[in-house]
Amino acid sequence: MGPKSLATLIKLKVRNRNGYEYLILPKTLTKNLITLGTYQMKKILFIFSLIFIILSELINAEPTKGDALPAAIIGDAGPLAGKELNYFIQDEKTSGYLAMPSTTGSHPAVILIHEWNGLVSRVKETADSFAEEGYIALAVDLYSGRVGSNREENMSLVQETLAHPKTIIANLNAAAEFLRNHKDSNGKVAAIGWCYGGGVALSFALGGDHHDATAIFYGRLLTNPEQLAHVDHEFYGTFVENDSGIPVQDVHDFTKALRSAGINNDIHIYDEVSHGFWLHVDRNSGINTGPAIDAWQRLKTFLQRNLYEL
Repeated sequence: MGPKSLATLIKLKVRNRNGYEYLILPKTLTKNLITLGTYQMKKILFIFSLIFIILSELINAEPTKGDALPAAIIGDAGPLAGKELNYFIQDEKTSGYLAMPSTTGSHPAVILIHEWNGLVSRVKETADSFAEEGYIALAVDLYSGRVGSNREENMSLVQETLAHPKTIIANLNAAAEFLRNHKDSNGKVAAIGWCYGGGVALSFALGGDHHDATAIFYGRLLTNPEQLAHVDHEFYGTFVENDSGIPVQDVHDFTKALRSAGINNDIHIYDEVSHGFWLHVDRNSGINTGPAIDAWQRLKTFLQRNLYEL
């Protein structure tokens, strides 16, 4: 293989979230690579490709526009850009995930509460997506570092943790305190939860320290206005008609209870889609994409309304 063919090889085709881009290495580096063996050369090229992908993701980290959805929920997330964080000193096994905006200045914050299988990659990737929108995003860990890999393990973790509601609230209080006191925070915090996390977000609104907004995606609900009466912030809710765990009537009763308690809310039930559609649009993108876009636009407006200082 001569220098000319090697130079062609070093025009690397690299995939990032924007599609395929070409990385062409400098001529001086090409000449140096000629002297290396095949294994060493491939290793160096792999490292350059990885660096290019990471830098490309950082450069292209910007808020979604128009009908675009966060890369995480359509299965097109890049490498994780945040870091692990033990924010709950009462449990050293707790390992949350913190993602920071790339822009300077003070930012609002969101607590992301995982589904029933724990703090898995999809939730961490979603934290990165919220950071790209300009939020300090802390994906909490309510399972002490554990995740479930099947229905039985998931249910066991759900039952174990829900049996200790004070520990859950203490965990979320610690997350909220960390975010409020972060040097880049504007002091505003919202809690967002999916499935198991949606019900936990409601519990946190009822029994946790003050925060500024709660967003529930298909989580368990309350229908008694008296239990909701002391909540002092707005609610967002995204639910689905095809959900055996959360009947449509429960959603209607929850909305009615919020209104009776004088709590502002944006609650919507989507037809056709099923439980879990928003965090996992890629499971059935043909059906899920339209409702997911609407739910995302509503959520962005909701967060803008409640987390940015007037």
